[in-house]
Amino acid sequence: MPQVTVYTTTVCPYCVRAKMLLQKKGASYEEVNLDKEPGRRDEMLSKSGGKRTVPQIFIGDKHVGGCDDLYELELDGELDGLLAD
Repeated sequence: MPQVTVYTTTVCPYCVRAKMLLQKKGASYEEVNLDKEPGRRDEMLSKSGGKRTVPQIFIGDKHVGGCDDLYELELDGELDGLLAD
């Protein structure tokens, strides 16, 4: 299973929804809470092409995007394949 990284903030309902879906899929992930690690915001911006909103989700080297993008992959039947690579 590829490494999954989720950039979050403490009070973010979309972050909670994204993490819930990943947990439902049995995917382990690294959570980078930008409230607790503000120095990593530049890392997120660089990896995401300047996207500032959270969550920003990465599966392996692929930038998935945010919560809605993650759920769209699930609805399209593509999420399992990404998590299995």
